[in-house]
Amino acid sequence: MKFITEIIIEKPLKDVVSKMDSTENMKHWQKGLISAEHISGIPGEFGAKMKLNYDFGKRKMELVETITKQNFPYEFHATYDTKGVINIQQNYFESTANGYTKWICKNEFQPTTFAMNAMLFFMPKAFRKQTKTYMANFKNFAENGTSVHNA
Repeated sequence: MKFITEIIIEKPLKDVVSKMDSTENMKHWQKGLISAEHISGIPGEFGAKMKLNYDFGKRKMELVETITKQNFPYEFHATYDTKGVINIQQNYFESTANGYTKWICKNEFQPTTFAMNAMLFFMPKAFRKQTKTYMANFKNFAENGTSVHNA
């Protein structure tokens, strides 16, 4: 399943990217994130791996982020591998005419189990909704300093 989501963040590109390029900031816009642990490579650079742990109440999730392209301030691509699915994500950032930032997020979800294949087929809106929520949370954090951590 593939889809593209876009959002305008009312902050300059350099400000947006400085907030985006920070592991410490992830908890402020990724609700449920409880830890981020560097596994290998140079943090933030091509090939680096990080383990991310989430707690969504009854559902816990661990995934591994692998950076596949880091060209800030314009691009950040990574794969997110967890039980049942791989998310291939390409993020693009560009300045708008009025000095804001346009964030374009291209996602491809590849199921690795029958159950996840069925979930992607029957519930594609859930994956789109989660992506839009994280992007909106980041926008709110970047523009207003509002954090979802401990909310």
